[in-house]
Amino acid sequence: MEEKEKKEMTEEEDRKARKEKREAKELAEWAPKTVLGKEVQEKKIKDIEEIFDRNLKILEPQIVDTLIPNIGSELINIGQSKGKFGGGKRRAWKQTQKKTAEGNVPTFACMTVVGDREGHVGLGYGKAKETLPAKQKALQRAKLNIMKIRRGCGSFDCTCSEPHSIPFQVEGKVGSSKIILMPAPKGTGLVIDSECKKILSLAGIKDVYTMSFGQTRTKINMIKACMKALKKLNDII
Repeated sequence: MEEKEKKEMTEEEDRKARKEKREAKELAEWAPKTVLGKEVQEKKIKDIEEIFDRNLKILEPQIVDTLIPNIGSELINIGQSKGKFGGGKRRAWKQTQKKTAEGNVPTFACMTVVGDREGHVGLGYGKAKETLPAKQKALQRAKLNIMKIRRGCGSFDCTCSEPHSIPFQVEGKVGSSKIILMPAPKGTGLVIDSECKKILSLAGIKDVYTMSFGQTRTKINMIKACMKALKKLNDII
């Protein structure tokens, strides 16, 4: 059993190393097409905070890869595998199909969140006829949608000044799904849905209380509502 676990760990490390090598090669061969991309490649812009301060739009995912080399990503489980009586285990791929004269044409969609755990997070949605292209689309769009999140310590039960939580209560609503994020003292953890937890974790938020209303099983709306609430942290001064 131990040999099997060691073999799986070795394969995972090899897969990760190949992925990092491929990404480094793609970044080295990157030929920017936008003015912002050229400035980043020429190292005129060395910090992503400068892009947010100047309110510039990111149109190339390589800009984020260059300025945030330690960025991480997670797939959101928005789909459901086939099961008995309509049930099934949650999975990352949402499958739909269209009836045509040639037969059924399946389509796969997925949602990806990226972040550096330092206050930057982005969400992307990708759709394609196969799973891997859909994942790639979602990853690229998540990097293009990256935004800065305001963190802080707004809990009355906590006197520290570290940015481990959020500064004040915010809420987001998409469709019938509504979520309220509330500051929590240090050590509380993320008291939130498992899929929304991925977003807050990659954003660098460690402690938060939440309340949710409506159709919380509709994960796409729940995730969008969570991102909408996080965006309000920047809008309110």
